[in-house]
Amino acid sequence: MTSAIDTNVLIALWDRDDTLNSAAQAALDAAFARGTLVISGAVFAELLAFPRRTENFLDEFLKETGIAVDWSVDESVWRVAGKSFQKYAGRRRKQRAGQPRRILADFLIGAHALEKGYSLLTLDDGIYRAAFPKLHIVRV
Repeated sequence: MTSAIDTNVLIALWDRDDTLNSAAQAALDAAFARGTLVISGAVFAELLAFPRRTENFLDEFLKETGIAVDWSVDESVWRVAGKSFQKYAGRRRKQRAGQPRRILADFLIGAHALEKGYSLLTLDDGIYRAAFPKLHIVRV
């Protein structure tokens, strides 16, 4: 079984002071024992935004951990992400909650996992459960 990893899981893993660090490590170890680990290109791009994270750092980290990057984003992923983002924005407007607080990358990450048939490791399962009810989610 392949497990896709959400950005927040790797951020928790890297934050040595984070109380979620050990939970993230345990979840990644368990997922690795079940199969392969992958991140989408969107996760890679988000990880670059964090302090002291360079392409070289990420490339080395991914190589050492055996986490693959799926750089391809098929049309079906874009369409599913767009439709899910559209529904989310509509729910926000209907609730009079204002503009969407989530960004499109969240929906690309969820759609990528769903369309590829992967499970998704995440710290934030609420948005993914609402947007992708058929996605197998592993909450860290």
